[in-house]
Amino acid sequence: MGYMVSVDADKCDGCEECVNICPVELFEMSNGKSQPKADAECEFCESCLGVCPTGAITITEM
Repeated sequence: MGYMVSVDADKCDGCEECVNICPVELFEMSNGKSQPKADAECEFCESCLGVCPTGAITITEM
C-alpha cells in the first residue's frame, strides 16, 4: 500500500514547514512553492498535514 501526496500550489504560501518536518524528505521547493519529489515515498506520518498553515497538502491512499 502506498500514498500519493499532492500540494495545491494555489494554497501553498511557501513557508517550507513541510520541507522541514518530513522525516523522509518528501518535499522540495520550486518557484517558492512546495512540491513532492517524484522518487520519495510517503510513510503517512501526517506531520506535514499538521504543520501546513494553509491546508495545501493532501494525502491519498493508493
